[in-house]
Amino acid sequence: MDATTPTRIPTGAPVHTPDMIPITMKIKRFDPEKDARPYWAEYRLDVRPTDRVLDVLNTIKWEMDGTITYRRSCAHGVCGSDAMLINGVNRLACKILVQDLGDTISVEPIRGLEVQKDLFVDMEPFFDAYKAVLPFFINDDAEPPRERLQSPEDREVFDATTKCILCAACTTSCPVFWTNGRYLGPAAIVNAHRFIFDSRDQGNAARMEVMNQSNGLWRCRTAYNCTEACPRDIPITQAIEEVKRELLWRQA
Repeated sequence: MDATTPTRIPTGAPVHTPDMIPITMKIKRFDPEKDARPYWAEYRLDVRPTDRVLDVLNTIKWEMDGTITYRRSCAHGVCGSDAMLINGVNRLACKILVQDLGDTISVEPIRGLEVQKDLFVDMEPFFDAYKAVLPFFINDDAEPPRERLQSPEDREVFDATTKCILCAACTTSCPVFWTNGRYLGPAAIVNAHRFIFDSRDQGNAARMEVMNQSNGLWRCRTAYNCTEACPRDIPITQAIEEVKRELLWRQA
């Protein structure tokens, strides 16, 4: 398959109605069992301007070409399954509308992770980094009769980083991660932040040891790609800087 010449596949899209518009969706395809390298396939179909990219992908898969492979689940921006490179930007396919992209839409797998087929990547290295920062509550004190109380002010300190859905949009937009897949990445540091700044948690010594490793916190170059890519509007770069300051304070 020629990697430079798009493959044009005849449309089998639904019947056109007045509120629909014609678009071309370009999908970067790759099947390691038969392709020497990735190639672009083009699909022309009619869609509604308010359709999401995920809706378009579903239409193509269900009605035009069932061989396309991608992840999806809740389709409501909560599960984080469908992060993709859409028109050159990391986005969730279930949140971005056709009307915001134009009549030609390109979709590629997120970068920095091995492509297993089409838009489907190996997420294991991403989740290995996540697990390495001990993303769970640690407290060895005697369990209280009810919940462990916390003031609203203490909760506010880490509230933003509780919103992470582990979609990997931030980590796979990071140029450091593209060149060094062993880097923990923004998502792992964000999830460490959530517990480092939780006043009830007692596991910071172990987390900071992970943060301080050669492929940890200090690999960040403050490019801000992660913050721009986050579909939950988490101030990721700010969170990373806060963890850096906390680590420096502990070492002082």
